[in-house]
Amino acid sequence: MSAISFQHITKTFTSGPRTVQALQGVSFDIAEGEFFGLLGPNGAGKTTLISILAGLSRASSGQARVMGHDVRTDYQAARRALGVVPQELVFDPFFSVRETLRIQSGYFGIGRNDAWIDELLHELGLSDKADANMRQLSGGMKRRVLVAQALVHRPPVIVLDEPTAGVDVELRQTLWHFIARLNREGHTVLLTTHYLEEAEALCQRIGMLKQGALVALDRTSALLAGTASTLVRFKTDDPLPADLATSARVTGRVVQLPAADATAVEQMLARLREAGCRVDDLEIGRADLETVFLSIMQGQGVAA
Repeated sequence: MSAISFQHITKTFTSGPRTVQALQGVSFDIAEGEFFGLLGPNGAGKTTLISILAGLSRASSGQARVMGHDVRTDYQAARRALGVVPQELVFDPFFSVRETLRIQSGYFGIGRNDAWIDELLHELGLSDKADANMRQLSGGMKRRVLVAQALVHRPPVIVLDEPTAGVDVELRQTLWHFIARLNREGHTVLLTTHYLEEAEALCQRIGMLKQGALVALDRTSALLAGTASTLVRFKTDDPLPADLATSARVTGRVVQLPAADATAVEQMLARLREAGCRVDDLEIGRADLETVFLSIMQGQGVAA
């Protein structure tokens, strides 16, 4: 049995005379105990798909299941098996952190849950904030409480929708240490993130959405192996030769160019010298997930 199953999911939004196809027949399964990454640019349909899974939105057609439970016809069992950390900071300003987690436990009919609440507070660095009112917390601390709320009923499936957006490095490290532990203990994790280095480091398998359609689905290692194996990085203030500029990824002064092998690297550097392009801080490394992602989003990569 799959932990999560999407079968032919479509979602259409209508606003006046305009119709938007947010999801176009999306189908894939996530195995129990898997750490799965769902990637895509803004507006690709990631949050819409998660909203359907969580029962917050209804698919126009298709079927979604959590641990074998249909999210529409067996929604109570599906929701109990799922813990969702949303993008938005949603909280009740009238309760303390501990009270918030006790109330969340009550929604699932769980009493006497203080031992697990104490463990969550400790693992997420919230122990010293347990009795603080929610409105007194910083944005990063509120984000930690959202994670604790999603986990307070010990769901077998955890969905993290941009959990580290706009948070500090310490929280990112704390969160990933704890989530990785839960994954090792058997929890299934579905992650959406714009930090592609996180997805590359954490996710065993990755799916990519583009304009509501699934355009890539494979193991992370296979996606990385399917693109140029070498990446040349350097800084320059000079314009690139036109033949290299078409394949370059430029961020400020930093240029990244893919190369198939050592011979291609030598030819690239020779071409830069010929064009009078001054190169500083030259590095040669392997291609990363960001390179794969951009290639697929530009229509040059593998299909699902």
